[in-house]
Parts: sequence; structure tokens; C-alpha cells
Amino acid sequence: MLSRVLLTPTTVRLVHSLICSSSRSFMDLKVLLSSLNDFASLSLAESWDNVGLLVEPSPPHTVNTLFLTNDLTEEVMEEALQKKSDLILSYHPPIFRPLTHITWKTWKERLVIQALENRVGIYSPHTAYDAAPQGVNSWLAKGLGVCTSRPIHPSKAANYPTGGTHRVEFSVNSTQHLDKVISAVKEIANISITSFSTRTDDEEQTRISLNCSQEALLQVMAFLSQNRQFYQKTEILLLEKPPLPQTGMGRLCTLDEPASLATMIERIKRHLKLAHVRLALGVGRTLESPVRVVALCAGSGSTVLQGVEADLYLTGEMSHHDVLDAASQGINVILCEHSNTERGFLSDLRDMLGAHLENKINIILSERDRDPLHVI
Repeated sequence: MLSRVLLTPTTVRLVHSLICSSSRSFMDLKVLLSSLNDFASLSLAESWDNVGLLVEPSPPHTVNTLFLTNDLTEEVMEEALQKKSDLILSYHPPIFRPLTHITWKTWKERLVIQALENRVGIYSPHTAYDAAPQGVNSWLAKGLGVCTSRPIHPSKAANYPTGGTHRVEFSVNSTQHLDKVISAVKEIANISITSFSTRTDDEEQTRISLNCSQEALLQVMAFLSQNRQFYQKTEILLLEKPPLPQTGMGRLCTLDEPASLATMIERIKRHLKLAHVRLALGVGRTLESPVRVVALCAGSGSTVLQGVEADLYLTGEMSHHDVLDAASQGINVILCEHSNTERGFLSDLRDMLGAHLENKINIILSERDRDPLHVI
């Protein structure tokens, strides 16, 4: 006897979803963490931040579903568990200050307990994603209109380009002295030596250039101070780590075409999907005043935006007195609440991580994550 099965559109979508889900592979947690760091290095995070893997289930741990949220609350944790998540990527670190107990008394302690009991890892990138070229602040700038942007506080490379923190240069007149200097300097660890010929006042000299660490610099200076007859024209340079292109905190954006403040407000509300924002008009400004330069910082922007020359500051929150200071200088300020300037980035992040991870795992967005403040 033949039987018929009626497939509704909903059933077809469900079957397709199950097929796609089952076709994805697992990733070992350590391999996934390495890939996440390749996407945006944790070295970009601010020194005060608590980023990386915050909760780790006992190894080995494999990840099939990566769950994205801006804030990991108890309600969001419940959602992540219902959706069988193996790793939660929480933009804000749920553990920031050290925990001295892991009990059921506070909500953050309960998050840790639930994560470990259910073998769910917790990872937070926070300010590493703020600084990244493809990160939160660059996403926030997309809502302004066509513009060019640069970081307000550029990030620097993790390493010095020359393998040292300082450069010492000096000139040596005679070959005899040169041999003694080179021989002595080679005995010092963490130092590299280059030399080249120069002519000063019709006199041939050899210029010595030493790249050295802070510790080696002290030894070099001790040697030179005891052998002043060997050298002249000394220079000591402090080397800096080179800035990373399009990487750093905040963004200073210059619009290709100026727009009225009223127009900018509507663009920002549309980009962030908000019905309301808070506005402080700069002294002497109106809603029709032109805006060409916007300084922005996702989240809390007081420190990053302080002292920056712009027509408009855009951030989630600023202190009362920092808003007054900006307005007194004729700078308009738009505040959108802290996480409202960050959360929309997660949709872009899902797509970027999907491509970066070659769709090897499921990546889902929280549907319960939201800013705790509402205008009523």
C-alpha cells in the first residue's frame, strides 16, 4: 500500500535546515580559537581588558555551534543552552573583575557554573574587535554616509621592526679604536651592529649603529662612558612600534558631502534601527547646521573622543560633564545607549566569520540579547 507525505513550505525549510546543519563539521576548540585570533588578534585589545577564552570545558572540546551575543545575561545563557551551543562569543566579557567564589549567589557566578555544567565555552574579544579594521567602529561608521575614516588612536604593531627598543649611533675615527669598539659591543647580548663610512671635515670616519634592548642600552652606555676617547657625535634614539593600518580605537570620519545634523540623526537611527537617540546641540548649532567631520566610538566614548576636533560626536554613552565640555566647543553629541552602538555589528560578524571559518560550523545570533535601557 502506498502512502503520501504532504510537504508544506515550513517542512521543506526545516528539512533543508537539518540537511545544512548535518553537513557542517565540528572544529576543535583550540583550532577554532586560533582561527578567531587570525580574524582579529587579541593583541589589539586594550591592556585593561579581559579578553580571550574565559571559560573552558575540560578538553577535548569540539564546537559545532558558535553562539554570538553582545552581552551574556542569564536570559541569553538560557537561550544559548536551548540552542545547543558549544561556544558562546560574548562581545562584552561577562567576567571582568576577578571572581573570588563560584557559587549560586550572583548572576555572573551562575553563568560560569551553567557553562561548565553544560560544557559550553565562553570567549570574549571586546576591544580587540573595537580596534580591528573590519570591527565594531568601522561598522558604526557605515551608517554615516560615504566618508573616509581613520582611527582616532591608532594601534601599534606587537613587535619593533628592528628587533630592539633603542638605537645608538656614534662615530669612530681610527681603525684601531674601531676594532676595540666592535669587539666589546659584540660581547653584549640582544644587540645588532651595522657600520658605514662617512666623511666629516675631510676626515674619514666609521659610523656605528647599534639596535639594542633596554637592558643592552645600559651596558652600551656604560662602555662608552668609560672609553670616551674611542668615539664622538653620539645619538640615542627611542624606536617606536609602527602603526597598524586602519587599526585602532574610535574613528574620525570625513563625509564626502556635508549633511545637516538632522540628516545625520536620521541616518544613524536608521543604521542602528532605533526610534530615538539622545542629542546635545553644540553651542551656536541647530538641526540645520552642516556636519562634515564625525568622531565616533562604539560603547563608551568619553576617553577616546576627548579633545578630538569634529562637528559631531557619536557614541553610546558619555558622562554628563564630558557632554557639557563638547557642547561648549560647538560640538554636537549623539548618544544611543552603550550596546546599541555595538549589537548590530554581530550580523556582519556572523557573515565574516562564516567566510573566515569556511562555513565549517553553525554560527547563530542571540534573539534575546538587548540593551538594558529603553525609552518609554
